[in-house]
Amino acid sequence: MSNPTEKLPDAEPPRELGELKRSEPKAYAVGSAAVISSLAQIHSHTNPVRGTHALAKLNQKGGFDCPSCAWPDPDGKRAPTEFCENGAKAIATEITDRRVDREFFKQYSLLELGEKSDFWLNDAGRITEPFILDEGATHYRPASWEETFEVLAEELNACASPHDAIFYTSGRASNEAAFLYQLFVRQFGTNNLPDCSNMCHESSGSALNETIGIGKGTVTLEEIETTDCVMVVGQNPGTNHPRMLTSLEQTVKNGGTIISVNPLRETGLRAFAHPQKISGMLGHSTPLSSLHLPIQLNGDLALFKGMIKCVFEAKAVDEKFIQEHTAGFEALKEESAQVQWSDLVEHSGLSEEQIREAAEIFIKAKEAITCWAMGLTQHHNSVEIIREVVNLHLLTGKVGRPKSGLCPVRGHSNVQGDRTMGIWEKSPESFLASLDKEFGFTSPRAHGYDTVEAIRAMHAGKGRVFFALGGNFLSAAPDTHYTAKALRNCRLTAHVSTKLNRSHLVTGKRALILPCLGRSEKDEQASGRQMVSVENSMGVVHSSQGALDPASPSLLSEPAIICRMAKATLGERSKAPWTDFEMNYDRIRESIERVIPGFDDFNQRLRQPGGFYLPNGVKERVFKTATNKANFTINPLSKIQLKPDQLLLQTFRSHDQFNTTIYGMDDRYRGIKNERRVIFLNPEDMKERGIEAEDPVDITSYFEGETRTAELFLAIPYETPRGSAAAYYPEANVLVPINSTAKVSQTPTSKSVIISLAKRS
Repeated sequence: MSNPTEKLPDAEPPRELGELKRSEPKAYAVGSAAVISSLAQIHSHTNPVRGTHALAKLNQKGGFDCPSCAWPDPDGKRAPTEFCENGAKAIATEITDRRVDREFFKQYSLLELGEKSDFWLNDAGRITEPFILDEGATHYRPASWEETFEVLAEELNACASPHDAIFYTSGRASNEAAFLYQLFVRQFGTNNLPDCSNMCHESSGSALNETIGIGKGTVTLEEIETTDCVMVVGQNPGTNHPRMLTSLEQTVKNGGTIISVNPLRETGLRAFAHPQKISGMLGHSTPLSSLHLPIQLNGDLALFKGMIKCVFEAKAVDEKFIQEHTAGFEALKEESAQVQWSDLVEHSGLSEEQIREAAEIFIKAKEAITCWAMGLTQHHNSVEIIREVVNLHLLTGKVGRPKSGLCPVRGHSNVQGDRTMGIWEKSPESFLASLDKEFGFTSPRAHGYDTVEAIRAMHAGKGRVFFALGGNFLSAAPDTHYTAKALRNCRLTAHVSTKLNRSHLVTGKRALILPCLGRSEKDEQASGRQMVSVENSMGVVHSSQGALDPASPSLLSEPAIICRMAKATLGERSKAPWTDFEMNYDRIRESIERVIPGFDDFNQRLRQPGGFYLPNGVKERVFKTATNKANFTINPLSKIQLKPDQLLLQTFRSHDQFNTTIYGMDDRYRGIKNERRVIFLNPEDMKERGIEAEDPVDITSYFEGETRTAELFLAIPYETPRGSAAAYYPEANVLVPINSTAKVSQTPTSKSVIISLAKRS
């Protein structure tokens, strides 16, 4: 069966419009609507008994970790419903009774699947067995696991160089799977380990490692709930981390103040109606943000510079902390004196009074925590912005002490743990030397590809094999058509997955789907029932053990898939005990304990209810930087210059999605129903361009003389600053240029895309 190149599945989701229904944005988040939505999702996918059993185990001590976000669970007592609406959606589609089986792939060709929406693909059900797409074929066919691993070994060992293979990792992989994966990849001979961190929080790690010596947050969940001030910057917890709202409600009730910084005034930071309280179910909500700053896209650096200027004016500098624990203070002081308020106002889009009000709250607060997400990490100057956040905390001594510090809020459930386990294209010598000692080989030292470099390499024909441990690489990556061409240049693309997504449709010459167990499912190996571990945003490592029967007897666990791939590919070249690792995950953890600091008595401590905290020297004001101190940095303003007809676009999520997984077609909090191809615009910007509400428009992006166009979006008037626009990904990812990346971190600039609009006739 041939598949002519001119009839390949489209890399973009379908461009048809639905029946858009629009209402006013909601006044508060969660409440009874979230409960009703959660129950409806569960009941639409499985029977009430199975669904209730799953939810009762979700995020509980001794249960299984939510495959959605990385927000931490309480250390002490937990609510019986320790999950959010999006967590319920994730579990609903994981425990669904629907199946993607051999009859499914017999019915649907790749071209036919390409015409389906991302929601339809995810909703089709669980993949039941391995599938192969033969070269030139139009349909996937079922395959045995033995054939699957033979194909993998054949293609990997046919690489002229180990560096012709690229091994991607999603943040959903467990610590055990991630450790085995990086071990296999390095024994294969490369550090080509791009991961989803490269596309989201790499800027946070780059900035924090340089300034405080660790790329992770420095606070606990309890500290957020009891501090005096929380700044939530470039983050929409109501949709992306809904359980955070419970903590922010507690912050307010304990007398703390919340400052929200976001171009859009998101519902989740207006008010919160607790779904586990009668008052919340009745619609009685707790106001959250005391101050909202409607910052211009990419205006955050100017805001923090202004706040620092206010700290100097108020003489609120913590001189003792600065003298004892920091380097570079005098240069910062000199730079701050030279910064002009007129520039700060122009760059931020805020008034001087607004910046001063935020600074006054922060200065008066005895303790303060700043949280952020991708609204800070996906700009050309993201590393500089986050370094300026650090400057503010260092200047006031609000780091390395209880209830004060820095909190990058990770998106995927174990993305932080994956990095701890060595999923990094440029792991430090200390890690590689320890790995070599444990397994008796020499790891490659040359840095591998990050995500953007991997896409460029495949686009240039330098990648023979692309292997993805989880995720939806095509839809998560920037520059959709460029990335699709890159993947199609490969000899083989392979994906470890639970459900169908668009990355299974845009393939190399051959393709594999390797179906794995979900978090909720029992993992039975030769030594008995297994558990895995994950690390949350606060650096807590805890267990996760599935409780439900697997969707199919043909599924393998992620560790088992990696072990069998390693044995098939490496053979006698590897002395690692792959069979023992597959039989008993305690053996994996014993090796982790010997390789990675902080995992002493790993197996014993993992079995403690709630797990354990990893070491974090910053909490004791120990800064493992080049200077052995916390470093102030200089971060010049660099405003993006727009032409008169241009706007700055950010891509973001709807409420009915998590990362690239689409659970529905609505965005309840923003008042959008039954449509995803929308662009949110300032009403004055629309009027200036002669665009009415719900007019269809085409969006064109600009970078270094190149243009990219996303067709057929509906214009939505919304409360956002002049010059700023927003649209959902993955639909808008086609606009993000592959070469537009943040300095240092090389994260795609998905929050700073220069665009213009053309009204469709």
